[in-house]
Amino acid sequence: MVQPHFIQQAARIKNPRRIRAATQRRIVRKSRARSATVRRVFAGVMCVLALLMGYVVLTASLTGLSYAVAKERAQREALQEETMRLDDRIAALRSDDRLAALAARMGMREPQTFAVVRIAPPRVASERPRFAVLSSLAGLFAPAVSRRQ
Repeated sequence: MVQPHFIQQAARIKNPRRIRAATQRRIVRKSRARSATVRRVFAGVMCVLALLMGYVVLTASLTGLSYAVAKERAQREALQEETMRLDDRIAALRSDDRLAALAARMGMREPQTFAVVRIAPPRVASERPRFAVLSSLAGLFAPAVSRRQ
């Protein structure tokens, strides 16, 4: 029988550490490539979801503002109606017939003679002029009460 004869060959793998590192890099690259599609789909879904949520928030805000405007319009109409009612009441209370009836009940009557009284206009005290040189600074040191006049 013939014995197998092995030929001595040089080792194919010169640096096993380098090969191991290359294998690890390939494994990581492939796993990243597999998850890249998932990440892209997830990012797209999140963008669509963010746009949809923005639309919902804006629509809800618009609806709230519409209700607020309707409420304010109703309040304005109620205030206008109350103002009209109060104006009518004021007109009724100021009517000449009503006032004449009240005056007659109190025993008042029209005057027979009119007296004209002339009142002299009040005298205004003249203000002393301030120093001409320091006129702009004098206003700063005057008390606040006198500044309002």
